[in-house]
Amino acid sequence: MKKLSPQLRTAATYMLLAAAWIWFSGQLLGHLVHDPRRIVLFQILKGWGFVLGTGVLLYWMIGRTVHRMDDINRRLVASHEQTLRVLVEAMDIRHKETSDHSERVVRMALGLAQLVGVEGDALRDIKFGALLHDIGKLALPDTILIKPAKLDDEETRVMRTHPRMGYEMLQRIDFLRGASAIPYSHHERWDGTGYPQGLKGEQIPLAARIFSVVDVWDALSFQRVYKPAWPEPEVLQYLRDVAGHQLDPHLVRLFLDNYVPLKKLALNPSS
Repeated sequence: MKKLSPQLRTAATYMLLAAAWIWFSGQLLGHLVHDPRRIVLFQILKGWGFVLGTGVLLYWMIGRTVHRMDDINRRLVASHEQTLRVLVEAMDIRHKETSDHSERVVRMALGLAQLVGVEGDALRDIKFGALLHDIGKLALPDTILIKPAKLDDEETRVMRTHPRMGYEMLQRIDFLRGASAIPYSHHERWDGTGYPQGLKGEQIPLAARIFSVVDVWDALSFQRVYKPAWPEPEVLQYLRDVAGHQLDPHLVRLFLDNYVPLKKLALNPSS
């Protein structure tokens, strides 16, 4: 026999219990009350009891169904996340990124976002946006992505198309649309000289401004195919120097004020 759908099972349970209440309460009232003048009062009370009882029953049944749906949704999102992490790990290998690059920037971006006060769905969007910040690079040739030298003008033009490509990819996926701000805007600059849209100041989405601080720190702190890692004091000084030009000065200050715990969060997955 085919299993009943959740909504049919809920409706059937409600109807059976409601019918049982009406039948048995009516029989009991008929045996206990014989005065026609009093039976009207007891019928009203019985009706209110029915309303109260069915209200409690519906609250419990709907709550149980919603809880089950939330659990299914959490497992579905977790499954999607695992799939995305495998994809991103393959991207890091292809792009010859340092080990744990994407996971590291996700952890640090989430830590900085929480210091700003981001929570709920917006925090989830930052997690997925940080994880997929370079998803648009999938469309670029390896000759540009892993070139061990400075890009020429044409190669730079091609490279700068990846934010829009990443944005367009994520817009096709319902649960990732909110995460597209980071892939699309993390190369914008506070002074308006970034790309692809030339946004300035707070026109740049908060998620992208948060991630940009983290991304600059990570890019300078770890070796790339085109550069060695910088000494930590030089990285921190660079962040101070570009605050108000490339990066949001308020976020840079918050990052530097909380640098030790943020660095620990980035480098230690269990912290």
